[in-house]
Amino acid sequence: MEANSRHRDALRTQIREAYGRIVYTYTTHLKKMNRLDKCNRQIKHTQIFLSAISTGGFLGSMITNQFFLTCIGGIFSTALLFLNLYFKEFNLAEESKQHRITADNLWIIREQYISLLTDFDILSEKDIVSKRDNLQKQTFEVHTPRQIEHFDRVS
Repeated sequence: MEANSRHRDALRTQIREAYGRIVYTYTTHLKKMNRLDKCNRQIKHTQIFLSAISTGGFLGSMITNQFFLTCIGGIFSTALLFLNLYFKEFNLAEESKQHRITADNLWIIREQYISLLTDFDILSEKDIVSKRDNLQKQTFEVHTPRQIEHFDRVS
């Protein structure tokens, strides 16, 4: 009976640790999603600003025939071109969406871990092990597509 009690305690500890890792990963995905959204908004606003200044410079030079307005328009247009070329390969909105999907999938797993910890004392050891294994499998399935996608981009 003593060994059974130690095993249940070990199971509870393992499940709490797994729950903690899920909460950490869930939070990390949400923070990354928020950072990507903020960065994407900043890039879009910068593109709009640079476009407005360069267009205004060129229109102003056409109306007033001032050379310095053409220079300003050219400088800001070049900066806009550089920004567009630099971020051409980045799809921050899609990457943010993928982090949201992963976080949503981890949320349900997190809630299932809470339920398992709540029901721990009334479940049999066999049921606990079965639910734990199922949650580990679900967690693996959530992370596997992102890892494969990440390694495909790196290669």
